[in-house]
Amino acid sequence: MDGRKLTLLSFILIVTITQACAQKKSYIVYLGHHPHGSDATIEDHEQAKTSHYNLLASYLGSDEQARDAIFYSYTNHINGFAASMEEKEAEELAKHPDVLSVFPNKIYKLHTTRSWSFMDMMNNMPTHRGSNKADLGRNVIIATLDTGVWPESKSFSEEGMGPIPSKWRGSCEDKTKNKVHCNRKLIGAKYFYKGILAISPNENVTDSAHDDLGHGTHTLSTAAGSFVPSANFFGYANGTAHGGAPDAHVAAYKVCWAAGCSNADILAAFDTALHDNVDILSLSLGSGPSFSGGTDFLNDAIALGSLHAVSRGATVVCSAGNEGPGDMSINNAAPWIVTVAASTIDRDYPSFLKLGDHHIIKGASQESESLPQNKLYPFISGSDAAAPGLVNVTQAKLCNTSSLDPEKVKGKIVVCMRDLEIARVQKGMTVKDAGGAGMVLVNNEYWGDLIIADPHVLPATMITYNDSFTLFSYLKDTKNPKGNISPKDTRIGDQQAPAMAEFSSRGPSYVTPQVLKPDVTAPGVNILAAFTELVSPTGLDDDKRRTPYAFLSGTSMSCPHISGVAGLLKAAHPDWSAAAIKSAIMTTARTKDNKHMPMRDLATGNEATPFAYGNGHVRPNRASDPGLVYDTKFEDYLKFLCTLGFNSTYLRGFTHDKHFDCPSKPMMLENLNYPSISVGTLNTTIVVTRTLKNVGPAGTYHVRVDAPPRVEVVVKPKVLVFSKVGEEKEYSITMTSRIKDKSQEGYKFGRLMWTDGKHHVRSAIVVNVASS
Repeated sequence: MDGRKLTLLSFILIVTITQACAQKKSYIVYLGHHPHGSDATIEDHEQAKTSHYNLLASYLGSDEQARDAIFYSYTNHINGFAASMEEKEAEELAKHPDVLSVFPNKIYKLHTTRSWSFMDMMNNMPTHRGSNKADLGRNVIIATLDTGVWPESKSFSEEGMGPIPSKWRGSCEDKTKNKVHCNRKLIGAKYFYKGILAISPNENVTDSAHDDLGHGTHTLSTAAGSFVPSANFFGYANGTAHGGAPDAHVAAYKVCWAAGCSNADILAAFDTALHDNVDILSLSLGSGPSFSGGTDFLNDAIALGSLHAVSRGATVVCSAGNEGPGDMSINNAAPWIVTVAASTIDRDYPSFLKLGDHHIIKGASQESESLPQNKLYPFISGSDAAAPGLVNVTQAKLCNTSSLDPEKVKGKIVVCMRDLEIARVQKGMTVKDAGGAGMVLVNNEYWGDLIIADPHVLPATMITYNDSFTLFSYLKDTKNPKGNISPKDTRIGDQQAPAMAEFSSRGPSYVTPQVLKPDVTAPGVNILAAFTELVSPTGLDDDKRRTPYAFLSGTSMSCPHISGVAGLLKAAHPDWSAAAIKSAIMTTARTKDNKHMPMRDLATGNEATPFAYGNGHVRPNRASDPGLVYDTKFEDYLKFLCTLGFNSTYLRGFTHDKHFDCPSKPMMLENLNYPSISVGTLNTTIVVTRTLKNVGPAGTYHVRVDAPPRVEVVVKPKVLVFSKVGEEKEYSITMTSRIKDKSQEGYKFGRLMWTDGKHHVRSAIVVNVASS
């Protein structure tokens, strides 16, 4: 054969093979739950795997191909597998009668000690073990699905810990030289990366649950870290660090890597954690806001895994996301999840910008070095310090890498604009590399007045958008503008808080506006917790600093605060359901700050709404004795899904009750027995029902209503009498629109409260009022 023809044929063959490989993607095939439950034998697991191979082989052509394609078999509680296949094969497989859903394996994102004191826990919490106070999460197991754990941290010391609960089935899985050593505190550590490799084959993964990013260590210690005296970040916030449930045992399931978190890995971790008998699952990550409709709940690894968890009695707490402040930016909106927003605390890290005309602007920083205070330094804006030949001067304005001219910057304080693309601490590194003496980071209008104290690598401060006008006016009107940045400082109690963080994702949920999301808010700005010592606190390669404790911000940080509270409640009330724990946290929350004013929204400067904070800011002490709870049953969630369009056959896959049938008359979504009340659209009149369960002493509860504007609210009955623990009572809320024209349409907010004089059971009311 002619050599040129042979070469051409070889080329065609290579292209054909390449195209075939390129067409394959990874998918999750969901089959429901396993009938074998917790008592499964090795044979049960092997039979489940074989059934997965056989099912896929019937579509791929052979058992060998199926075994090569499947990289996860979920064989504990969740029944399904993750495999690589072509899109057409996935579509055909989805039609099989035993297959409940097939959805793509995709990457989720992370939602990156004064906080506990601020939440009023220190009034009743000791600062060390051995106190005669109530156990702080003892015998409870709290787990994170995150970036792993730094086991060397003192926050995971076993000193003073009780024995490992007998129900625990997990272990520390680690094949690396530097193993993760378990103890009575850190009782489990496992890692999952097959899913991320299916999407990103070049991802740098290791056979280790060691945390090389810091995020997982931070969240796990926030939820349940042990007492550690003299914890601080380069001198900031010095004090005793501890998690919300310091006596709880902890486990880390590493599902997140540098590229993100694969939902195939997340589902594998859920399946493993449920087998291991975890009580609380904390996930500070998400797939982003959903706009796909109700079916999206069960095409999402977190929603799916958490539904299985709740059916097993575990509580799942998730971050709301950092896509705020826009409406409908909420993540993790399934009603069986506790969805947590982020707010500020009253600890402040002021850093004052002193101008040459004697103006002083208050900023924020956690700089590890300071400027001498006996002199003033020249100012220069990033845009005026552009590197020679830089085509896009905007990059210099933003202080992007290598965008500044060292000859112009040396010895000066550089003014840099904040943006969405370049990390705030990276801007400081750019200034330092160019020889700058310091940096002023300026918020634009989008970021408003939310300033974050970052661990900058040089003297620096961040100022608000409103204060930027003073600075820019000085720079414009002064021939040789100069200034200085004050040394580091920590102040407690001065700052009005809590206030809603600008970045915190907002409701309503696009998928189900009939369920208010987020559920609650907790501290999520400048939170000090344990950190890995494998990387710097900024995550920058050129930053050689290492610290055992670091500050991070995000709903990633607020989420484990609630996980810790859930752990305390589980220890105090081991018979409570996940729904009861959630209700207690929500109905005891507050909506006023430490100055007794309505909570503010830092994105607008105005009063915050339930779309920002849900039912309010958590109060752990109150949550331990809520009086009444909305104890949503698992079957209620199934009926909720029936209304969203799932059929009985599909939903039986979630329950051991093979006789479950969707109601002949679909449940009104507003009637899910939820601790808050949300009406998707109110044209005329709607009647919503709720059921309260007594978990306290006998008592008589009276209702109080703060009706939403333009909405008439009537509650029947107005009095509920409870004579014993466990007794349930139903009430109705009739809401009638009183708007007169379209200009009055839109969301209106109110509040309902049942009280016996001691307990105050609060529910936010959200109504989307429309003209009839």
